[in-house]
Amino acid sequence: MRCAFRVEKRHLNGGGHVHGGCILAFVDYAVFAIAGLVLDCPAVTVTLSGDILDAAREGDQIEATGEITRAGGSLIFIRGELKTGERLIFTFSATIKR
Repeated sequence: MRCAFRVEKRHLNGGGHVHGGCILAFVDYAVFAIAGLVLDCPAVTVTLSGDILDAAREGDQIEATGEITRAGGSLIFIRGELKTGERLIFTFSATIKR
């Protein structure tokens, strides 16, 4: 599963890089896009963590890819990454509850 967004000025922090809150909001969206492969009911984020590896700037396209590592009775575990071009900028893991 892949999803992406183009960085606009409104996504930037005072240093001219994408704001961390914007990254986390996009990751939460991507987690549910990835989980949609097995999710057939409402769900909520239980945990979401990540590591910032590099910055993204205005005009960059940030693309999320990921995979379901386990889908049990009520919990779904996901891991993934964000890239802009070939540059890895963020890795993440999440758990959602059905």
